[in-house]
Amino acid sequence: MQILVAALIAVLVFLQYLLWIAEDGVRQTHALQIAVQAQQEDNAALTERNSALAAEVEDLKRGMRAIEERARSDMGMIRKDETFYRLLEPPPKAAPGPSSPPADRSSSGRQR
Repeated sequence: MQILVAALIAVLVFLQYLLWIAEDGVRQTHALQIAVQAQQEDNAALTERNSALAAEVEDLKRGMRAIEERARSDMGMIRKDETFYRLLEPPPKAAPGPSSPPADRSSSGRQR
């Protein structure tokens, strides 16, 4: 009877080892589940990007407006009957407070 109990305890210890410590146990399974979830998120982002690119390709194939918009934004092109206006933002005003130090004039080429 004692041999049977010892054998059962040995089998139980061996099975616990396989479950918790072995290479293909619970830890490895959990790590693989995390890797699968991360890959699924990457795949979803890439699928969304591919859908947007496919829609853009389809738009470029079918209409001149998309081609025109692409030429304007990427290449800075304008039509012959258009006038190009470039709007510049004004430089930021100096904050009120102590005056800034005078500029170094030694690089202007003048000697004092």
